Amino acid sequence: MDHDLPTADTETPPNLDPRRWIAFAVVLAAGFMDLLDVTIVNVAVPSIQSDLKAQYSQIEWIVAAYVLAFAAVLITAGRLGDIYGRKRVFLVGMAGFTLASAACGLSTDPTMLIASRFVQGAMAGLMVPQILAIIRVTFPENERAKAIALYSAVGGSASAVGLSLGGLLVQWDLFELAWRPIFLVNIPVGVAALFAAAAVLKDSRSPAPPRLDVVGMVLAVGAVLLLVYPITEGRRLGWPAWTFVMIGAAMLTFVLFVGYERRRARTGGSPLIDLDLFRSRPFAIGLGSWLLFWIGLGGFFLVWTLFMQSGLGWSPMRAGLTAVFFAVGAGVGAGVSVGVLAPRFGRRVLIAGGVVNAIGFGCYGWLAAHYGAEIASWQMVFPLLVIGAGFGMVVAPTIDLLLGQVPAREAGAASGLLNTGQQLGTALGVALVGVVFFTQLDHDSGRGVDAVTPQIRAELAVAGLPLPAQDEILANFRACVRDRSAEIDPTVLPDSCLAPSGNDEVGRIVAEAGADANAANFADTFDYTLWYGIGMLLLVCLGFFALPKDAKLEPHETDSATADLTPIGV
Repeated sequence: MDHDLPTADTETPPNLDPRRWIAFAVVLAAGFMDLLDVTIVNVAVPSIQSDLKAQYSQIEWIVAAYVLAFAAVLITAGRLGDIYGRKRVFLVGMAGFTLASAACGLSTDPTMLIASRFVQGAMAGLMVPQILAIIRVTFPENERAKAIALYSAVGGSASAVGLSLGGLLVQWDLFELAWRPIFLVNIPVGVAALFAAAAVLKDSRSPAPPRLDVVGMVLAVGAVLLLVYPITEGRRLGWPAWTFVMIGAAMLTFVLFVGYERRRARTGGSPLIDLDLFRSRPFAIGLGSWLLFWIGLGGFFLVWTLFMQSGLGWSPMRAGLTAVFFAVGAGVGAGVSVGVLAPRFGRRVLIAGGVVNAIGFGCYGWLAAHYGAEIASWQMVFPLLVIGAGFGMVVAPTIDLLLGQVPAREAGAASGLLNTGQQLGTALGVALVGVVFFTQLDHDSGRGVDAVTPQIRAELAVAGLPLPAQDEILANFRACVRDRSAEIDPTVLPDSCLAPSGNDEVGRIVAEAGADANAANFADTFDYTLWYGIGMLLLVCLGFFALPKDAKLEPHETDSATADLTPIGV
């Protein structure tokens, strides 16, 4: 992984390209598309679920497929650019990303969308490392910092834009295409960027390109898929024995991967991962904490969106605009931590960020459980700002602080490992939170029924139904809510929900109570899941204690920018 991202070499453009700022605008558009597509899909998840009649596990794959494929290709994409030329690999990635976006937008079933998202993520993983390398070899040193700062700023804004734009596109239902424009919008932008890149970008490659580690890549990707697949599918299938066999096989494959990488390093064969990095104990533990952070946060974005739309019944636009407050908090937290706090307080900023994020989770969970279906957008503003601020305080300075724990010559390899860990952590987070959230949603359905029972009884009494009839309706209602919460496929209506009420007024009462019970159940489950996130964040804070007390922000020019440009999965 030592060439995944531009390293601290002295590669400088011999002749200034007069069209370099035009080329910069092209790669800026490409990077923006990648980050936009990570965030925009989260707001559309409930609409996709309803339209394609997707099961919960398939929804998890729609989110995780992108980051898994991105991580898998990111591992070796930088080397491909070094060997075959960065412009050529960038153009392949851009063309593939555009075609995959079209396939996503034209998907007719969940399987097709998941497969298209895998391809889309892989093409983004191919494209993004070339963007950073192109910036490095196109601009002289006195302009490079400005270009990277602009790129980082635009990349950071993609999160907020994706949240709001996703909600608006789904809400507008352009040409009656529902959620599909969130992917189809990439086609004209991608085609224009592709032609512009072919015309204005200059090609470059490494004078001493490394060899590809194909076997290492296959083992690494295999270990991750062997772990993520059974975790994601286990609940749907009832946890058969083979799911545990696959998890065991994942551990074995990981051991084989480490052994192979050590052997390749001894024989001078350009290993995929430089295992010498782990000789630095602070870096190794810091990397573990970074991975745990993304496991804890990666799944949050999925259940948060489901809570607002599938639970509370909010429109995509309302959910997207409410979510912008998280992005605002993240921007403030990131700016303050990098510009003011991290250079002075070092690791304590990371620990404080984790604590602030955990406090925000606790506040948000309490509000959700306390107000249930009655919670309003304005009540979410404060906890979202707090969560976002803590998130930004951790994400922005972590990579540079951890890079300070390894020699400068290993900064490129370490940065690539940290960014790959972010993607893998997000995918694992989505898989694990799916087990926690949907299992609890099933087990806790009775609480939603209990919350609305007094209201149902009061309305049934007003409608003139005797007590025995009320008891029978409530028993049927409880069975319906329980069976629906237990369904693997949320679009299926259980038989217990099909019993005729025989009375339009009773039907209305039960339907409204069902929506309230669902909201209460989602709120309690959301609160429960946030406690899982709080526990993960506390472990992250403990891990950051392993960094030296005097650890300070290390200015690794290109690598630090990479931290800002990597998708955060909002």
